[in-house]
Amino acid sequence: MLLSERFGMKIALIIPKNGVAGEDSFYDFKFYSKFLFSRKYIAARLGVPTVAALTPSEHEVRIFDENVQGLDFDWPADVAGISVLTMMAPRAYEICRHYRNRGTTTVLGGIHPSMCTQEALQHCDSVVVGEAEQVWPVLLEDLEMGRLQRVYQAQEQADLTQSPRVARAGLARGKYLSDMIQTTKGCPYHCEFCSVHASDGQRIRHKTIDQVIQEIEDIQGAGTTFKKKKAIFFADDNFIADKAYARELFEAIKPYKLNWMCQASINISEEEELLRLMRASGCGAVFIGFESISEANLRHMNKAVNRRYNYIDAIQKIQAHGILVHASFILGYDSDTQTSFDELTAFIRESRLLIPLINIMTPFPGTRLFDRLERAGRILHKDWARYDTRHAVFAPANMSPEELEAGYRRVFREAYSFEAIWKRLNHYWDIDFWQLSNTSDPVRFKYRILFALRLTTLLVSTNLRRSRFIIKLLPRVFDRRVRVSSILGLMAHNDFAYSQ
Repeated sequence: MLLSERFGMKIALIIPKNGVAGEDSFYDFKFYSKFLFSRKYIAARLGVPTVAALTPSEHEVRIFDENVQGLDFDWPADVAGISVLTMMAPRAYEICRHYRNRGTTTVLGGIHPSMCTQEALQHCDSVVVGEAEQVWPVLLEDLEMGRLQRVYQAQEQADLTQSPRVARAGLARGKYLSDMIQTTKGCPYHCEFCSVHASDGQRIRHKTIDQVIQEIEDIQGAGTTFKKKKAIFFADDNFIADKAYARELFEAIKPYKLNWMCQASINISEEEELLRLMRASGCGAVFIGFESISEANLRHMNKAVNRRYNYIDAIQKIQAHGILVHASFILGYDSDTQTSFDELTAFIRESRLLIPLINIMTPFPGTRLFDRLERAGRILHKDWARYDTRHAVFAPANMSPEELEAGYRRVFREAYSFEAIWKRLNHYWDIDFWQLSNTSDPVRFKYRILFALRLTTLLVSTNLRRSRFIIKLLPRVFDRRVRVSSILGLMAHNDFAYSQ
């Protein structure tokens, strides 16, 4: 019987679990889950709930995010649509096998199948290449009519002003630490290690301000008094790429009293007006790809925008507005040597970055970096689960893969030792960095009490360094300058750093 003879289909939309089976991943947020006695994840990726919103109403849709819930293979899905990042690919292919054995049609989409289409086709019935807005409804119609094609690819980039509201209702929203919104796509830069310009283009496209406000109201709860619940992460690759749009958006979201963070390029440090508007509208942190402290590496990366700035000056200018800088670094580029690990450790210490993000260079398919290393025979394997920015999957220029991984772990552990964390926290407390947040959104006393009580339960353990840290920390928990969320985040990084 053709599916067209039924009234609608049952569609399972799936976000696979990421990482290497049997190994800890920071993305699992295990420390948060243990500390809060509830399975938690940072945020729901937007691909699946966007596809759910694109699905015609006659179909029944269920969303499964393996990071916060189990898959129900017994639910009689006619179609399983799976959104795939590179490190999720092995698990996605395994899920496809389960569904295909049950006679369910499988469709793969997302960045990895888009860049490795022929590989993905070996594991599924159909692949969506690129953005789904134009092709997903067509794919479903073709499936119902018994004429499913192997590949669906949009002929042009999606008009975001016509994008539907993200279907968040199907998500287990209580399981996420933050909510996510994307207002723009595209990036004007052309970094060698990044696939954004290949997947989303270099022309900046954006939703209307009204669309963004509707999403905020969906998150906060339409018809209620808007009170900050969870942080919102604006997932745009460069939130200030269109400065006029950014100004208008910051003004529009100010009344909603949000707590939000975003990604931006380092030139935000020179935009005083934008920084003031960002902080006034609730921005607490900005993620910036510093990538390397080596001028030679920045040239290799084609990261020209970074070469014009003094990093410490940029950090100070941004953080002077009460916006925390989350700086990301890549280890293993071709100019890195054994001394690079100590140099980065010293820079983190000097700059007093509260939460530095440290990664091993990873050549993702679809990037110019991947193509360059593959041509040179330097790609060691395509075990995609290890393409997680903490395994060396290529041959470095000036060291062995094992030396790169060991150096990465050393930098990570030194940055997140309890001694280093304690020094950085005291610096931020001494300057009363969170003064504005603690005035506009003070941490309730009962939360401080609960946090302190939970900390005391961790005192009795074999982790003596953590116990000593908690003993020093407990009297400070009730200091008005202290944000308990920052402490929890740093303890999670320490837990992961020393579990590797």
